[in-house]
Amino acid sequence: MKYFAALRILAVIAIPVAAFVAIVFGGPKSLPPMASVNDPFEAVDFSDLPPLRHYAAEDGATLAYRYYDPVGATLRGSVVLIHGSSASSSSMHVLAKGFANAGYAAYALDIRGHGASGIKGKIKYIGQLEDDLDSFVRTVSPPKPVTLAGFSTGGGFVLRFAGSTRQNEFQSYLLLSPYLNEKAPNFRPSSGGWVDIGIPRIIALSILNQFGVRIFNDLPVIRFALSDEAKSLLTPEYSFALATNFGPQRDYEANIKAVHQPCVVLAGKDDEAFDTEKLESIFRKQGKDWPVTLLPGIGHIALTLDPDAINAAIDAVKTLQSEK
Repeated sequence: MKYFAALRILAVIAIPVAAFVAIVFGGPKSLPPMASVNDPFEAVDFSDLPPLRHYAAEDGATLAYRYYDPVGATLRGSVVLIHGSSASSSSMHVLAKGFANAGYAAYALDIRGHGASGIKGKIKYIGQLEDDLDSFVRTVSPPKPVTLAGFSTGGGFVLRFAGSTRQNEFQSYLLLSPYLNEKAPNFRPSSGGWVDIGIPRIIALSILNQFGVRIFNDLPVIRFALSDEAKSLLTPEYSFALATNFGPQRDYEANIKAVHQPCVVLAGKDDEAFDTEKLESIFRKQGKDWPVTLLPGIGHIALTLDPDAINAAIDAVKTLQSEK
């Protein structure tokens, strides 16, 4: 009996010690810059980048977005664009211009924790990003029909919203090479070298959150492979709260199953971050017959910059909005 009592005492001591070690020392590490992510934007012409506009979030914060006026006399509808991890609205510039030139009102958001929206890398609580998007729709009122489109991690967040009780705020959804989960079949280790994940810290904080302890949710758990120059412009790391919120629900399969609005998936065959060949089977497994198109010769970032990829995204939105 004394032996088992001693084991229980050791367990009581060891568990909090292990959690402390994981929280303090289990964070993300720095990575060398990933050229395929950092370099392509050097060739982008940002001289005609629209100025930032602003809207008020539910908590009173001022959040930023860019608006692209549609070209032509006939307004087709609108597209709201969600950027990828670490990025901001400017990374959607080429894609947004493509939609505007095709007759769509295009909106590129700075998701809270990025660009000019809030403190970089942080949000106040898990679920705040959905509240922010809801505030954007109510305040700005993009002309209907409205497609919500997201790239990479932004695509995962679009999936999160598309499977939520608020999904009817948009008439359709476009997933551009979406991040699903580090355990999903399409995930490559470290997203091909783009992220380092502090798994011990994430595990410890996830357990604490289950008990309602959220005081450590500002600690960084993800770090990105940015160049020194890019670090000053983009978001170098994510807090636990932001990393948890900016993407799909943890149970991404249930998230997929809960989507009832029209959805199209677009990705490049040569994607460095994700194994896009496995995307279709992931969605089919959940009973979704969404069109999944893989573009030959297109890598991850090229999906938002290459003219053929942009035309494919425009065609996808035309199809989606013609269904409504």
